[in-house]
Amino acid sequence: MSQRLNAFGQPIGPALPDWTPRPRPPRAPLEGHFCRVVPLDAEAHAAGLFATYSAAPDRRNWTYLPDEMPESDAEFRARLEARAASEDPLFYTILDRASGVPLGIASYLRIDPGNGVIEVGHLHFGPRLQRAPAATEAMALMMARAFDELGYRRYEWKCDSLNAPSRAAALRYGFTFEGIFRNATVVKGRSRDTAWFSITDADWPRVRAGFKAWLDPANFDGEGRQRRGLAALRAEPN
Repeated sequence: MSQRLNAFGQPIGPALPDWTPRPRPPRAPLEGHFCRVVPLDAEAHAAGLFATYSAAPDRRNWTYLPDEMPESDAEFRARLEARAASEDPLFYTILDRASGVPLGIASYLRIDPGNGVIEVGHLHFGPRLQRAPAATEAMALMMARAFDELGYRRYEWKCDSLNAPSRAAALRYGFTFEGIFRNATVVKGRSRDTAWFSITDADWPRVRAGFKAWLDPANFDGEGRQRRGLAALRAEPN
């Protein structure tokens, strides 16, 4: 990046003469081959999500979330009703494409149209979604909406710095690690350091190409196993 100087000889950032605030993400579905990402609907999705999360062998996936596993379908439905009404975070349910079964939750949050910055978070994947092609496809669909459809400049991922699986997932999806915010929040009575990751609009073409190549049916064998990894495909020249 060439360095620009102002009238005082001070370095300044690149000019954005045509920049305008970006639209907010819509409550509209995203359609993929393996999954659908649809606006969260408590009445339609609560029972399926409760069953999905209840199928996990233990509750370790709740450790780094701000809440705990609800004790009943009714309790979970009430929680999801509040989330479904929220504008920021804006929650979605990830559905299995073939069966329509709810597999997990994701959201856009810290939505900043003026600066073109948006975060993906509140990710909670049930056992069937974890390490499945639908999980990668859901993240690719949400990124594509932010960059290609809405024109955002920066897409963020944040997690507890001790959450090793989340940090590994961010790197696999193509995010760049930006550092640790120490003592950032208090969660469940614990101090949390937060790890920050991002993808910018300059990164996106390379990341998008990697997703496209990885999600191609030819990249999977007869057992549904990947032939080549996402990071390797992303590293290939376009």
